[in-house]
Amino acid sequence: MRRHYADINVTPLIDVLLVLLIIFMAALPLTQKGLDATLPEPQPPSTPAPAAPSLVLEYRADGRMAINQQPVALGELAARLRELYRDRRDKTLFVMGDGSLPYGRIVEAIDIAKGAGVERVGVITESMRRAAR
Repeated sequence: MRRHYADINVTPLIDVLLVLLIIFMAALPLTQKGLDATLPEPQPPSTPAPAAPSLVLEYRADGRMAINQQPVALGELAARLRELYRDRRDKTLFVMGDGSLPYGRIVEAIDIAKGAGVERVGVITESMRRAAR
């Protein structure tokens, strides 16, 4: 007499599940849908406004000053800088002082420039001048 066992054979079930998984994985790329859209073309880059040349305040050893090679007296420095920086967006001034000048005179010129509307001050050193030559 044979005994019957109530065990379920899961091997055919796993085979069917693997076949279904492969079918769905193969069919998935075919079911993707998209939407055709016409995007606006980007604007052509506009030419930027030409940058204004940098302003350099040169303070010579004999006390003479010049803004971009244009002589200016200490008394009229504030008015001249106010006029130059009125319509400029970049309010940077470069100061090039002679090495023999007392530091206080350079600071006085920078203070006048700050009062005239200059926001940033750059100092051009002697080594920077030698490198530019």
